[in-house]
Amino acid sequence: MSSSPSASTASAPTAVTPVTSNPAPPPPQRPPWRQTLRVYLEPASLRMLTLGFSAGLPLLLVLGTLSFWLREAGLDRTTIGYLSWVGLAYAFKWVWSPLVDRLPLPLLTRWLGRRRSWLLLSQGLVIAGLVGMAFNDPQLALAPVVWCALAVAFGSATQDIALDAFRIESADTERQAALAATYQTGYRLAMIWAGAGVLWLAARAEVAGTSGYQHGAWKLAYLVMAASMLVGTLTVLLSREPVPRTFPPAKNALDWLRGALVEPFADFLSRYRWQAVLILALISVYRISDVVMGIMANPFYVDMGYTKDEVAAVTKVFGVVMTLLGAFVGGVLSMRLGVMRVLMLGAVLSAASNLLFAWLGTRGHDLTGLIFVISADNLAGGIASAAFIAYLSSLTNVQYSATQYALFSSMMLLAPKWIAGFSGRFVDANGYTEFFIGTALLGLPVLILVALVSRMKIASNA
Repeated sequence: MSSSPSASTASAPTAVTPVTSNPAPPPPQRPPWRQTLRVYLEPASLRMLTLGFSAGLPLLLVLGTLSFWLREAGLDRTTIGYLSWVGLAYAFKWVWSPLVDRLPLPLLTRWLGRRRSWLLLSQGLVIAGLVGMAFNDPQLALAPVVWCALAVAFGSATQDIALDAFRIESADTERQAALAATYQTGYRLAMIWAGAGVLWLAARAEVAGTSGYQHGAWKLAYLVMAASMLVGTLTVLLSREPVPRTFPPAKNALDWLRGALVEPFADFLSRYRWQAVLILALISVYRISDVVMGIMANPFYVDMGYTKDEVAAVTKVFGVVMTLLGAFVGGVLSMRLGVMRVLMLGAVLSAASNLLFAWLGTRGHDLTGLIFVISADNLAGGIASAAFIAYLSSLTNVQYSATQYALFSSMMLLAPKWIAGFSGRFVDANGYTEFFIGTALLGLPVLILVALVSRMKIASNA
């Protein structure tokens, strides 16, 4: 019997070819710990350590430490409060940030590149301002000290703008966390040096057997601070200019301003609409209790009879350590409980810790009480700061992250710094106890705003 092809085909066993799907890619292998930690020894990370030191040094020298110097020189608290408006330079740095970001400097940019030229210029301005402050005695003539402090604040704010861009462009995305960590380490070390270091130097430079205010001691301390800025200057000169970002050419000045300032604002308003009012109100007042109280902290220590060494050890060294601990706790709690809950916790703790200063004011010179109050206050401040930074980051659009974050971080200082300028006048009229209670009450509207914003749905920041 003949077989047809169809019959034979039907009777023959069919070979089944297994259909295999594309195998899932293996999970990325994590590098070993040694390789992970080695990133902190790379040149870019070490540069951020020294540049972070350069960025953190000027802040206290024109705010906290300066208020201690001025009070010891006999200036009244009202004047010291008004002089805290020097710090408004940091609140307005977004105004000239587009210029720092895009404008080349004659001669310097051709020699160093855009980022390094702005860094060198701003550091030179800080050094010149600190030297000017050192050679002028506020007890004899206050105006030169104020103008020099303004130069330091403006130069420092400009350095912050240029340094943020330098850091972002110096390494790939995987290394940005390491650069940020080393930058923050250098920044905190500088704050210890500019806080405790200045007081320690001034105390050591005082002429033995001579009581009262001695300008020569503060002159030496501020000259050492000016010389310390050379750490950052040398780093800039020895660094390589990062690969510059290219911007689309602007047709005219109006087009340039639209891309640099208007579009980031418009994007935020379009995403949040009417809710933007609540968000901006919260940003504007969240740190108000801490900022307003902080201006009078150093004059308070002087009036309570604490020595330079005591203030240096407790508030400038131990206090910074407690702030770092608080930031760590705040970061962990934010991941476990959610940012908004920790934002509320930080607001409550920050306001409540000011009441401890009111209690301390009734104790006179009480070193144990100072340690307790500083511990609680700085721990609360660290928790609040960690949650607040996380919240601000969640609001930014990745397309405008640098500009929007700069605007938010500047806005959080504007109203508190302005109100803080009147803090000395309030203390002169009512005393420290009423002042600290009043700063705690300033935190009550913050609690209401956090509660209202917590009920909102956060728009996508992609």
